Amino acid sequence: MKKYKIAIIKGDGIGPEIVDETIKVLDSVSTKHGFSLSYKEYLLGGEAYDVYGDPAPEETLEGVKNTDAVLFGAIGGEKWDTLPRDKRPETGLLKLRKALGVYANLRPVTVYDELINASTLKPNVIKGVDLLVVRELIGGIYFGEPRALEEDRAYNTMVYSRDEIKRIAKKAFEIAKQRRGKVTSVDKANVLEVSQLWREVVEEVAKDYSDVTLEHMYVDNAAMQIIRDPKQFDVILTSNIFGDILSDEASMLSGSIGLLPSASIGDRYGLYEPIHGSAPDIAGQGIANPIATIASAAMMLRYQLKEEKAANCIENAIKKVLKDGYRTKDISSFDAKEIVTTYEMGSLIAQYVSKE
Repeated sequence: MKKYKIAIIKGDGIGPEIVDETIKVLDSVSTKHGFSLSYKEYLLGGEAYDVYGDPAPEETLEGVKNTDAVLFGAIGGEKWDTLPRDKRPETGLLKLRKALGVYANLRPVTVYDELINASTLKPNVIKGVDLLVVRELIGGIYFGEPRALEEDRAYNTMVYSRDEIKRIAKKAFEIAKQRRGKVTSVDKANVLEVSQLWREVVEEVAKDYSDVTLEHMYVDNAAMQIIRDPKQFDVILTSNIFGDILSDEASMLSGSIGLLPSASIGDRYGLYEPIHGSAPDIAGQGIANPIATIASAAMMLRYQLKEEKAANCIENAIKKVLKDGYRTKDISSFDAKEIVTTYEMGSLIAQYVSKE
């Protein structure tokens, strides 16, 4: 029997609730598919600051490196908003990503037929949407130096090296080969020198993937096209800040940010988390939607542990639960037959997994 060690970071707000339900589903799928998972919990974010005075304690940054994958909930909240930037929960997450070397953030957007009316866009525009944003995660303007906040001015620096661009581009092309064979590289090469280098390197990488079609698109046009005709996209490759914005925009094609997972992967480690935040205003009420975190666990099984059948099993169970009309509060107005709690949604998906 294969055995995997999973680092668990529940985080703040609704993080503990949604991660607990995901563990329930993982236990069900591992039993069904004949492998075992052991878990070790670590602190990150606001809760870590409260205990250690540090949002990314060394115990966490080093401990997660001794596991096969990291499952993460969410961090942040008003409680910690007044802290200095280096003590805020979000800084802890940036440090974790950097420590793991997870340079590729994968954000899939799939529109479930059962929730097609949840989107503000017309059904004929979004039906059949299946795109993946591949976002460079540990470079660019969020990490560039110099940076400063002064009395009368502030500045940040966007920096990318040729090697950083090359490795994220290769990841996007490799994934596109397994999908529909198209990469749309998004940049702002008409005004930014860093984007000119980005485009040059992406074109060099494309020469090694003759079976993948490459197109370039300026980021402002891409933002418009995602709304106008999202079905034209397969894999969207872009930088850290552009990917941050575009993936959140694309998430609303599905109608709820509570449905969408993400994976952050590198050459060795992987971090798997929902794209939504910690939602402290609903924490502890049992109304958070755990589907995004559960779907992130499916990505963990696929990309990190190479348990493809188990990943498919979870994704099929999510679709069946939605098809049968079970809804959490955030999606309750769309063809709901029964509104369920966070706990009940996790239990239902775990049950459907066992029946797959």
